[in-house]
Amino acid sequence: MHVVQLEGVGVRVVGRTLLSGVDWRVEYGEHWALLGPNGAGKTTLLSLAAAVRHPSEGTVSVLGHRLGRVDVRALRRHIGLVAASQRLIDEQLLEEEGATAHTVVLTGHTGTSAPLWDRYGEPERERALRLLADLGCKDLADRPFQVCSQGERARIRIARALMGDPALLLLDEPFAGLDLPAREDLVEAVEDLAATRPVLTTVTATHHLEEVPSTTTHAMLLRDGRVLAAGPVAEVLTPANLSDCYGRPLHVDRLDGRWYARAVRS
Repeated sequence: MHVVQLEGVGVRVVGRTLLSGVDWRVEYGEHWALLGPNGAGKTTLLSLAAAVRHPSEGTVSVLGHRLGRVDVRALRRHIGLVAASQRLIDEQLLEEEGATAHTVVLTGHTGTSAPLWDRYGEPERERALRLLADLGCKDLADRPFQVCSQGERARIRIARALMGDPALLLLDEPFAGLDLPAREDLVEAVEDLAATRPVLTTVTATHHLEEVPSTTTHAMLLRDGRVLAAGPVAEVLTPANLSDCYGRPLHVDRLDGRWYARAVRS
């Protein structure tokens, strides 16, 4: 059973093609990076893997269940989705209530927009604290989520997504808007997850090569809704592939497992 499997997938909305002819297979324990310019189809692809969208054509299977033949509400309980660019209604409610970071993470256990205190025993409270510690922000446990920085919120969101013990963690532009220290803290936290949770499968969508964690095993390059390259990370993140993807000549370097790109000066 594959974690995610797409065959001949296309997505069209109001006459516009968002994805076309996508084949993709993700195995357990793999860590994928999705890269491409704005409008390439990264978020659309993640929405399929998160079982929040159905394809216009082709087939999508997630955790062994084919979309259209499964109760997606039950399936989503095994999928963690963190989209930094989307302000979720539950976060708004939690902020209005002055919820702490610990409370925000606890709500991931019930998947609710407000805490259900009768559902949280000592094991759940301890687990929420451990997850905050795993993401490098245990000291934030009693801090109101509303006053946390953008980088702190990003790590709290991931801890919340992990409360349900998902088999698949999807991160959509998790580094958006972060300054360099916050970005590096989050990259390190994602790398630590790969080391401490060998069965967890992750897919991270990003615009920037510098944000690809060193633990990434596979990569996909998207442009105009089509797959340009996909496979083992070292085979995909080449100067030729990335130059083709972003439409300009690029130098590509790798140092200590991290990737860097810069434009070729004419």
